[in-house]
Order: sequence, then C-alpha cells, then structure tokens
Amino acid sequence: MVIITLQRDKCIGCNYCVEMAPNLFQMSKKDGKTVLLKAIDSKGFHTLKTPDHTIAENGELAVRACPVKIISIKEV
Repeated sequence: MVIITLQRDKCIGCNYCVEMAPNLFQMSKKDGKTVLLKAIDSKGFHTLKTPDHTIAENGELAVRACPVKIISIKEV
C-alpha cells in the first residue's frame, strides 16, 4: 500500500509537484494551489491510499521537489 499525503493549506502554488508527477497532482484553477488527485480530505490533510506501488517513484520526485515540504509518501 502506498500512502501519499498533502497539506494543501500550506501550498504556495509553485507547480513542481505537477511537473514531477502529473498523474498524481494538478493545479486548481480556483486558488492556484495543488490538488492531490483522488484524495480524501480530512482536516486539511489530503490523503491518497493505493495498492499501486508504481506511483511511488513519481511521488518521491514530487516530495523532493516541494520547496515547502508539504507532501509525504510512505509504502506499507
């Protein structure tokens, strides 16, 4: 299982995560912040849980690219 978490409220809209992992992230046209696709929102933390381990590599690129460090990924 791969778990990706985004603290969307702290997003600065730099777009790096979308460039690194367009299959996981996109920019919102409403507020210019990133959206974690297919995620569930719980108190400001947007979480995607998937058994697809192939997304972990792109997710790791987004984690390293994020200048405000609001994306986390773990494999369990």
